[in-house]
Amino acid sequence: MQRCLDLALLGEGFVAPNPLVGCVIVYKNQIVSEGYHQKYGDAHAEVNAFANLPDTVDPKLCDVYVNLEPCAHFGNTPPCANLIVEKQAKRLIVGMLDPNPLVAGKGLERIREAGIDVTIGVLEEESKNLNKKFITYHLKKRPFITLKWAETADGYMGRDSDNSASKQISAKRNNYIVHKLRANHQAILVGANTVNNDDPLLNVRFAEGNNPIKIVLSKSMTLNESARLLKSDRTIVYNAIKSGTDANVEYVKLPILSLDSILADLHMRKIQSVLIEGGAEVLGQFIDSALWDEALILKSETEWVSGIKAPFLGIKCVKNETCYGDTLKYFVR
Repeated sequence: MQRCLDLALLGEGFVAPNPLVGCVIVYKNQIVSEGYHQKYGDAHAEVNAFANLPDTVDPKLCDVYVNLEPCAHFGNTPPCANLIVEKQAKRLIVGMLDPNPLVAGKGLERIREAGIDVTIGVLEEESKNLNKKFITYHLKKRPFITLKWAETADGYMGRDSDNSASKQISAKRNNYIVHKLRANHQAILVGANTVNNDDPLLNVRFAEGNNPIKIVLSKSMTLNESARLLKSDRTIVYNAIKSGTDANVEYVKLPILSLDSILADLHMRKIQSVLIEGGAEVLGQFIDSALWDEALILKSETEWVSGIKAPFLGIKCVKNETCYGDTLKYFVR
């Protein structure tokens, strides 16, 4: 099962909104084939594993390991539960049930009805941790939310508006960590101030993976029309003034522009994970509303003495790492 988890992780940044899934096929206690879900819309892990199975091996004599219950519904691909029944595998070992209440257990039920022995719950906690974004989306009916910011040793995350000095806080060599984090989320969210003051691209340049959907909160539509963000990939601007589309930008007017209404709309759009890279105000709104799941703070050795204070999470970090002079602090709520 650990091999399933390792394989599944190879799809991170490419398969959302689908879950991360790996599959291995075992014959006489030896792995004879394996596969994983590589890209959204492409074949699932079980399909790839059976496709890689040597012709000399009879699937009826094999055990199939997969970290998530095989799907039982038609989507971009046929149900994997049907494939396992068709191949008449000897035994199925599963890490965890599908968290979607509408389909949980249905895949296993179909497989059991075919007379195949099923074991559930092997490395269950590890399986749940791997697909925590997928689980949060289905059980909490909102995207999984990660907060990220960089702060100085004395707790500042931004310069005062009249200070033209460099805004870079974390080491440039840590850009890979930030960009990998972006690639591992379906969307990235900032406020209008970040767009207007920093003119960010918010894409993935220093790591492999898909560019996240850009989300901007701008209640009064005060965005700089020349912002690079508005001329790049898909962007959603939540506001209280207008709806419509302009090239790659979709303007969404909400009757009540609250975090709950925004997250509900993102859930409806099947966006399962959002990285919050906004300034202190936007980050503070999510923290005060207890609408976050994990956080990463990059704390540098630099001191600024003055500036915009970084938010305070009020809980202990679960892990510290040192990387190129920065301290990476990980938090789980």
